[in-house]
Amino acid sequence: MTQSRLPVFDENTCPEDMEKMMRNAMRASAFLKAISHEGRLMILCHLASGEKSVTELEDLLSARQAAVSQQLSRLRLEGLVTPRREGKAIYYRLTDDRPRQIIEIVYDLFCRST
Repeated sequence: MTQSRLPVFDENTCPEDMEKMMRNAMRASAFLKAISHEGRLMILCHLASGEKSVTELEDLLSARQAAVSQQLSRLRLEGLVTPRREGKAIYYRLTDDRPRQIIEIVYDLFCRST
């Protein structure tokens, strides 16, 4: 059995550490809610391989522009994707590596053949 990387909290944990844990839990909860929609999860999967235009995402997802834009808006609001305008086209990329790390774990747990 492998040793857990998780901290142990018990009755001896100081209030400051418990407050920090609650703040971190709130941030993690917001992150997980943002990726918990299948459309947003698929967008993140596609962006994990690199920047894509809204049009590319529409084609990859076989989805209408309004639906893709709505999901991108939520991901942008949560700070998970960053837009870049080039002429009339808008491109999106992952803001940092957190979504890619989660996507890799989700892929290992649900998509990888055994």
